[in-house]
Amino acid sequence: MTGQSEKLIAIFGGSGFIGRHLVRRLAEQGWRIRVIVRDTQKASFLKVSGRVGQISLVPASSTNEQSVASAVQGADAVVNLVGILYERGKRSFQAIHINGAKNIAKACAKAGVKHLIHISALGADNASPSKYAQSKAAGETAIKDAFPGATIFRPSVVLGPEDGFFNLFGRLIQIFPIVPFFTNTVPHAEGGGGPKFQPVYVGDVVAAVSQAVSDDSYAGKTYELAGPRIYDMREIITIVNNEAQRKRWIIGLPFFVAGITAFFLQFLPKPLITPDQVKQLKIGSLATGKLPGLDAFGITPTAAEGVISTYLKRYRPLQQNKRLRIKPNK
Repeated sequence: MTGQSEKLIAIFGGSGFIGRHLVRRLAEQGWRIRVIVRDTQKASFLKVSGRVGQISLVPASSTNEQSVASAVQGADAVVNLVGILYERGKRSFQAIHINGAKNIAKACAKAGVKHLIHISALGADNASPSKYAQSKAAGETAIKDAFPGATIFRPSVVLGPEDGFFNLFGRLIQIFPIVPFFTNTVPHAEGGGGPKFQPVYVGDVVAAVSQAVSDDSYAGKTYELAGPRIYDMREIITIVNNEAQRKRWIIGLPFFVAGITAFFLQFLPKPLITPDQVKQLKIGSLATGKLPGLDAFGITPTAAEGVISTYLKRYRPLQQNKRLRIKPNK
């Protein structure tokens, strides 16, 4: 315990990838945790992350003002982790990233919440060609307007055991003999490795958040959370290919192929890629260096290679994880 055993924190979207890691860390620090999710049954696994009664699950939606107001009552701190990568019906970027964020910030201000942490994304920009990035920027504005003291984090691609980035390539490499990446230049020319990324470890992200939820010095500021190294898309797929011990053919394709592919895939229940994601992919995900980062929290960024090797082995051929027993000749 760290003296915070009487404090209550409400986490919107706490059953997601970042959320489950954050819940475990805050439970270790002694917080009472209220996890706000749409489906409490699916989030029941979080109960074992803390002692009996430490973690409660509350059904609510960030798009419903009344349920949000009720969910934040009595909380000392609130974290908003809710976000979507593609739109489906009522779950639009406007509804989730902007309206939902505004509802949470307004409710926090009215309830007297001391600390509000909002997770945005690197590349959040009103002038971006991507609706996702535009909505992230608009969500930040909505948060600041309603709760000026909010702390905003803009993480790059987040990596960890349950991530949707390295695991996606792991599944593709496991299934297909050829794995493409997309580039605007000749693949084998300098700079032809495709868009660049600066993956950040989920443990570093939650370490920063866990400091901001109880420290006034981080209030009202925006931080960029990125890893120590920049990779292009070809490098990322190559690393996954090697960790999975596969010998897949990695080829570079022009971005117009990605656009055509995304047009058809966007209609799947859970699309692999959408036209808007192609626009975001072209930009990549790099820190600008104009905002403080993990160093402001005394955190040394964790290298991706040291982490992904611990969970990408699941995509290796089965025989790599078996010991063959050979009978001696009689």
